[in-house]
Amino acid sequence: MARQSARFSRRTMLAAVAAGIGVPAIARFQIGTARAQGSAARIRLAFADQDFTATLEDNPSARDLVSMLPLDLTITDYSTNEKIAYLPRKLTGDGRTGFGNEAVGDLCYFAPWGNLAMFHGPYRWGRGLIRLGRLDEGAAPLLVRGEHPLRIEILS
Repeated sequence: MARQSARFSRRTMLAAVAAGIGVPAIARFQIGTARAQGSAARIRLAFADQDFTATLEDNPSARDLVSMLPLDLTITDYSTNEKIAYLPRKLTGDGRTGFGNEAVGDLCYFAPWGNLAMFHGPYRWGRGLIRLGRLDEGAAPLLVRGEHPLRIEILS
């Protein structure tokens, strides 16, 4: 009987460790499965009376963001061309590279400050900026001014 209990304890401990390690793996799986099926991972963002989606890039920072979802943040205006929201922790910067083809509607991560940046006006890539994805239907929802609660969740 004691031997059976010891096996159960080891199994329980291994299962707990596997579950802890598996959370980032689940995020990679969700994005990887979507890519294999010919579609990209998508997230839903909602604030004020705005409800919109974004399609994520397949990069380490986007996968790290997915591993944190769902999130309740605060979105606010920054400068004249973007809205920002601070994450509870910094995302990985692995695989960070410069990019071109900057576009209105880009969803990015600004590594030095640890915040999301959503562009509703033209911008230029700068050091520390990582593109996470793009808003699916343009940047119109970002034109609502002010500070608001923001909800971000993965779409299945």
